Amino acid sequence: MFLVMGITLYMSRIVLEQLGVSDYGIYSLVGGIVALFGFLNSSMSSATQRYLAFDLGKKDEKKLQKTFSVTLTIHFAIAFIILFFAETIGLWYLNYHVVLPPDRLFAANIVYQFSVLTALIGIIQVPYDSLIIAYEKMNIYAYISIVEVCLKLGLVFLLVVYGGDKLIAYSVMIFLVSFIVRIAYQVYCRRNYTASKYSFKYDKIYFKELINFSGWSLFGNLAVILKIQGINVILNLFYGLVVNSAYALTQQVNTAVYLFITNFQKAVNPQIIKAYSSDDISKMHHLILISSKYSYFLIFIITIPVILNINYVLSLWLKVVPPHTNVFVILILISSLFESMSGPLIKGIQSSGKIKNYQIFVSIVFMAPFPIAYFLLSDGMAPESVFYSIVVSHFCALGIRCYFCQRLIGLKIIKFIEEVIFKTILVTFLSLLILFLFGCFNSYTQSFSNFLIDTLIIEVVVILVVFLIGMTNIERKKIFSFIKSKVYPLC
Repeated sequence: MFLVMGITLYMSRIVLEQLGVSDYGIYSLVGGIVALFGFLNSSMSSATQRYLAFDLGKKDEKKLQKTFSVTLTIHFAIAFIILFFAETIGLWYLNYHVVLPPDRLFAANIVYQFSVLTALIGIIQVPYDSLIIAYEKMNIYAYISIVEVCLKLGLVFLLVVYGGDKLIAYSVMIFLVSFIVRIAYQVYCRRNYTASKYSFKYDKIYFKELINFSGWSLFGNLAVILKIQGINVILNLFYGLVVNSAYALTQQVNTAVYLFITNFQKAVNPQIIKAYSSDDISKMHHLILISSKYSYFLIFIITIPVILNINYVLSLWLKVVPPHTNVFVILILISSLFESMSGPLIKGIQSSGKIKNYQIFVSIVFMAPFPIAYFLLSDGMAPESVFYSIVVSHFCALGIRCYFCQRLIGLKIIKFIEEVIFKTILVTFLSLLILFLFGCFNSYTQSFSNFLIDTLIIEVVVILVVFLIGMTNIERKKIFSFIKSKVYPLC
């Protein structure tokens, strides 16, 4: 996880350096337009993961194969729908409304087409990806992820020596990597899971059940897409490509953190759904509580040195730091702390299959930053103001998810507050207080050695606070037992 996150962030530095601020902003913006249509795929992706894991929990191999075939058929249909909208509405918006330098319009159109192809490959890949996760083969998922990021890194190095239009070349390279990864997932699944053998099955009732589930997920995913990519378009209207570049880099950080925490949670999510399908509700509650708490701790441990040394970290990461990037990154990392606790809650809600009211409420919350961004920027507010609304929306969404977990799966809000919220607030407050007393808030890092010393102090303090305050006695004993089991054989 750390390797993938590190390489992803390092690639951003090279790509920004090679493309330049303007072309990097173009790539982000064009890819964002394509992603706006991706809410259809995202909604069906949630249904695919839920139903495959549910069938495995029931140990129904025949139903599992049927679910895989039906979901793959639906994903092919989604791919055609997105292709249609991308080549009509999306292409029209790109050529007539996006603020672009006239001499880069042709390149932007080429990038757009390859971004569409990359998106279509990602859509067809979802059922294979979901099947591997449902079987909890996280090592395979990790290996393919490492291969993917290494391929991207290798192609990015080729970008350095390439003499032509690097923006077009980069979009072609990303497409080729996506195609190779798509083949790798399919080959592995075909060789190891009989359920992955596709056969067209038309079951009207089952199609309707899957689409109804994903239909309500559609609202939530549309809201998330509007929040992420829609705001990018709004920023382009008011501030141009330079701010788009800062936003793109911020989303690279957000994506790296998100991939890290979702890879951690992917080991738990199938178990949550399987526990529900086998009526082991107490186990399900325990998994949600423990994974929510430790998801926060992991993200807090990773992000706090970055937040406290943001200017130096950005100068170390990037040769050219676009304006506003430092505040953008701090605010998106704060929002990721709230979101890290939400993943297990979402899986708990999805396990019940009763997601209609939940999706309506959470969609309203996540859609709110989109119109708020327009009104704030049209009133002359700084682009940072948009991110404050995003932070508030993530905080509100966490509260909504707690409420629906209590209503749908019986996980009491007060229990979540006691075991997760209270612990995370206490750990955060004590860590920041101790770091303030150590003078870390007044650190003006001027050298890499000073940065390493600061980071070491920060990490030691935070990890000790997590261990002493954030963990229960039982959890600490398990840590000690694990260390003994690893150390004693070496002695």
